[in-house]
Amino acid sequence: MIGLDLAKQVFHVHGSDVTGATVFSRRITRQKLLEFFASQPRCVVAMEACGGAHHWGRELIKLGYEVRLIAPAYVKPFVKRQKNDAADAEAICEAAQRPTMRFVPVKSEQQQASAAVFRARDLFVRQRTQFINALRGLAAEHGWVVPKGLFHARLLMAKIEDSSCPLPQGARQAFLAMIASIRALDEQIVTLDREITTRAREVADARRLMTIPGIGPITATAILALAPPAENFRKGRDFAAWLGLTPRQRSTGGKQKLGQISKMGERTLRRLLIIGSSAVVLQAARRGAPRGSWLEQMMARKPRMLVTVALANKTARIVWAVLASHENYKAPVAAA
Repeated sequence: MIGLDLAKQVFHVHGSDVTGATVFSRRITRQKLLEFFASQPRCVVAMEACGGAHHWGRELIKLGYEVRLIAPAYVKPFVKRQKNDAADAEAICEAAQRPTMRFVPVKSEQQQASAAVFRARDLFVRQRTQFINALRGLAAEHGWVVPKGLFHARLLMAKIEDSSCPLPQGARQAFLAMIASIRALDEQIVTLDREITTRAREVADARRLMTIPGIGPITATAILALAPPAENFRKGRDFAAWLGLTPRQRSTGGKQKLGQISKMGERTLRRLLIIGSSAVVLQAARRGAPRGSWLEQMMARKPRMLVTVALANKTARIVWAVLASHENYKAPVAAA
């Protein structure tokens, strides 16, 4: 087995035999890494699931190696005393040999491309939010206070762009520059939204996911790009637990104590599922949930935010079932 500590320019490899004894430990430059692995007997190569891991995983699979990616948090307990590249490579090799270790599947180029589109859109949305918050804050210094929300922010932008705007010229020029940046980000977001929608319509699994209430093209694309294959989980609850949507346990002495959701795992997907669930709950609050449905019963006896998180948990389980069965979502028939 070989443990590979990834870097940008200088990598470190640690090889061990079946007994765990060290065979070699050496540094290798980026240019000579594939040349080194091409000359080695084929075996298991373990790496941390960090930046560049999926690229190198695909390259090593092409050479005939079995690749295992490990979450960095699971490698840290195996690092002995001082932290350096050699110790990290040895720890990776040691962690990969544990029989209960969990591994991250190597993503395809298509998955990473979809993830890149989604991450870029997420970045543009956050940047737009920063500009809007800054614009609202600076405008408030001149007595222009507007409520929260994108709609009210656009009304403020229209007032500032009006030639009769009474703001001082220097402040107005700065505000116009910020508005130009916001509009440029709007265009980028719209372009990526179209790209995501097109990708979602072309992929069968994405079309199936969009039959689930609360899941649209963005969430469906993100699930396929960021989540492991459904076969990696035995059941829907395991997938919900991976997303951090199951209660945190503090059990002891044979007594079960469950608290808030663990919030472990992929935070982006968890956020998207909660946002989608909140939209479903809001619609049910305004128009009414189906009579006799699980959602109606929950809303009658639980706070809205708790219902939202519970629905996100339920949606995660449905997502796993849809992906595992390759079937569209079928809404349950409410009891009479």
